[in-house]
Amino acid sequence: MAINYASKYSSKVAERFKLKSLTEGAINRDYEWSGVSTVTVYSVPTVGMNNYSLSGLARYGTPAELQNTKQDLTVSKDRSFAITIDRKSLDDTQGAMEAGKALARQIDEVIIPEVDIYRLVAMSTAAIANSATAAAAVTKDNAYIKFLAGTEWLGEKKVPMNGRKAFVSYAFYSLIRQDPSFMLASEMAKEELETGVVGKIDGVKIIPVPSAYLPANTAFLMCHPSATVGVTKLEDYKTHDNPPGINGILIEGRIRYDAFVLDAKKDALYVHTTV
Repeated sequence: MAINYASKYSSKVAERFKLKSLTEGAINRDYEWSGVSTVTVYSVPTVGMNNYSLSGLARYGTPAELQNTKQDLTVSKDRSFAITIDRKSLDDTQGAMEAGKALARQIDEVIIPEVDIYRLVAMSTAAIANSATAAAAVTKDNAYIKFLAGTEWLGEKKVPMNGRKAFVSYAFYSLIRQDPSFMLASEMAKEELETGVVGKIDGVKIIPVPSAYLPANTAFLMCHPSATVGVTKLEDYKTHDNPPGINGILIEGRIRYDAFVLDAKKDALYVHTTV
């Protein structure tokens, strides 16, 4: 891409639109990866109930040895970038190519969206693998019914009401707002716009996202933060002034991250696709 040099016009940069993290409230950070790349999570099941007997030596029932299952969570994403800003570019663009702003722009416009998309894909993939999904066209006459199917799934799986979220495509958001069976506007409080939440439907926080954030043909993804573990193992950004071989600035960054759906909590995810 060509560099546009300033001709004494303006030092302001026409910044692109950007979004803060939309998924941070939909994950948990209950596990610590300090010093390791893999964390093992154990799940311990329960045992069935018996009818108490008034005779015999096993009046409570035959004892069953307590079992466990384990899930190994290994951080797999190791991403990086490098940007150079030649000294001529710094001098001839009136500071518009300042290193700190370039780094902030990279984080806001590239890294945060990449992590958000990765998390949403991980959740959607797990929901589909768990058969927690429905596939049907969505219209303004059935959008609310399709949404209720998701709340029914989570309810039947005893997922807590508090904390439920739904990431919806803007197309689905538009359709459900037109659904005559539900006056959505009555629940659209505007108090959480900084996190992308535009309101609630039956207690579920609604977060519209660009279609590129969701897998293809996804209308909405419903979740509870207990289901998905988010980890940022390493986040390291640095700038070098006049490093060897470059007359200017070198900006480097690296982030190791991942997202895992817990086997014991996968029922807290539901996805609706249009095909």
